[in-house]
Amino acid sequence: MPDRQVWLAGAVKQSIDSAWDDHPAEPDDQEDTPPVWWIVNLVDDVEGIEDLRVQIVLEVPGTTERIAAHLAPATARRLRAALATALTTIGEPVD
Repeated sequence: MPDRQVWLAGAVKQSIDSAWDDHPAEPDDQEDTPPVWWIVNLVDDVEGIEDLRVQIVLEVPGTTERIAAHLAPATARRLRAALATALTTIGEPVD
């Protein structure tokens, strides 16, 4: 595990993963719920925040629409648990 102080020594942004969502193919649905590109990063350069955050970014391609969430470790674990519950509920394994 990397030394936390090394992370905090400078502006760090590490890309973890990114992909398209699994959007329905129906064009009629695109206006209300457009497809999105999701990105998961690690960041320590968020103004006003002194520690590492998991950043989740949702982008609507072809627009300037973008939203970013900066999650503390406890919040990231809560999101992980919610996703695991959702997968279990639909009968999918949690890897």
